[in-house]
Amino acid sequence: MSEPNYTINHDIPSVDTYRHLRQASGLSAKTLEAASRGLPNSLFAVQITHAGETVAMGRVIGDGGTFYQVVDIAVLPAHQGRGLGKKVMLEIQAYIEREVPASAYVSLLADGQAYRLYQQYGFTLTAPASVGMALKKA
Repeated sequence: MSEPNYTINHDIPSVDTYRHLRQASGLSAKTLEAASRGLPNSLFAVQITHAGETVAMGRVIGDGGTFYQVVDIAVLPAHQGRGLGKKVMLEIQAYIEREVPASAYVSLLADGQAYRLYQQYGFTLTAPASVGMALKKA
């Protein structure tokens, strides 16, 4: 069986695509309002499509100078295990190398064992020197 053809583009996903991909891949749901407000503020976004459908995505958010955060790394279950998460991270890594100034802090939160993927792109665990924290508005 041959590998499906995938296309990489650097467009911000539509609100509907974003919300679907997050939920279908096991990430937390985002409201229509939250997605509509947040997505246009992306500094960088990557989508991988197959047969006209977005099957993987990732974004970089932040202030564009001092702080950046890698977010929304998601791959639809039917397309997992094909290296798409790595392809998304390669695009994000290229953006970081090209656009992020020296002294900037680039962070991400890794769920479960996903930290192993991110380590391949230079990210390191920060604990115990610093520990991630969150305030989630329900």
